[in-house]
Amino acid sequence: MSKTRTQKEAVVEILADKMRRMKSAAFVSVHGYTMKDADALRIKAKQAGVEVAVTKKTLLKRAADQAGFANFDAHAFEGSILSAFSFSDEVSAAKLLAALVKEKTDMKIVGGILEGEIVEVEKIKMLATLPGKQELLGKMVGSLQAPISGFVNVLVGNLRGLVTVLKAVQEKKPV
Repeated sequence: MSKTRTQKEAVVEILADKMRRMKSAAFVSVHGYTMKDADALRIKAKQAGVEVAVTKKTLLKRAADQAGFANFDAHAFEGSILSAFSFSDEVSAAKLLAALVKEKTDMKIVGGILEGEIVEVEKIKMLATLPGKQELLGKMVGSLQAPISGFVNVLVGNLRGLVTVLKAVQEKKPV
């Protein structure tokens, strides 16, 4: 059953709002996408802070126009389009869809939006290889902690050496 004009306008408004608020978006040409796949993807997307939607290219184009992406051409993409919008960081949407494309070989990344600019497929693929925000924060904490851990190990090493020498002296002296 096709949607009414009012329903389509509501979809366009929701998509436009997501496009205004997003940090990045990635788009995949969908072939052989089942409800089982959709349910699994929604669970992964929710964990990653990403929202996904399959929409008609015409509605996606209208939403992009409303959001200020006038040169966005959804009709240049092949097939139905699965959109992923990331609100928490710039790489989540690209990572999520890149993982999906690895699982489903009949799908392919067709483009994306990063920092308000429309980007090509290669940039989205490169973005998917970058570490996420949580991973970068973990590395930073590890880097900050490393000098402190090293200093503590040096101090403990000196104490360990002193205890070893004192024990050796005690074993040599007759009681």
